[in-house]
Amino acid sequence: MNGTTPETRRPDGATLVAAAILAAIAIVIWRDAARLPQAGGYAGVGPADVPRWIAIGLGGLALWSLVEAFRSGKTGREPQNVGPILWIIGGLAAQLALLTTAGFSIATGLLFAATAHAFGKRNLVLTVPVGIVFALVVYLIFAGLLKLSLPAGPLEGLIWGLFRGTPA
Repeated sequence: MNGTTPETRRPDGATLVAAAILAAIAIVIWRDAARLPQAGGYAGVGPADVPRWIAIGLGGLALWSLVEAFRSGKTGREPQNVGPILWIIGGLAAQLALLTTAGFSIATGLLFAATAHAFGKRNLVLTVPVGIVFALVVYLIFAGLLKLSLPAGPLEGLIWGLFRGTPA
């Protein structure tokens, strides 16, 4: 030996925290799935099966993150750019606040525009209407074809009125 001590690597704390969060979510989902009735019907698949598969997947990701935390050790990270994160969080907050009053299309269109802004598309005059039209198409598919209910607002009422031949 040349008098130097071997460098000890410390596990990556952030990856350990991520592994713990993933494991906690997996446990919660698994416990909730255990409370669901498991009447599989003719196919043998019941309502608890999909949550269990999700819990198993999250548990696998937690285990993988745990192994990576000890294997690779602490590494340097790029600094976070807070601006785009705030745009996305603001878009989510606006969607939650406007969903019941403005409806799915307008609220989700604003979320789309805020996310596009966070990813570098700064022209809100363009991205807001594009987002609203895209969300309206999604709404029409879900509500019209799949018969699933999404929060309707004035825009959705107007469109349904046009389809039915009477204004909303």
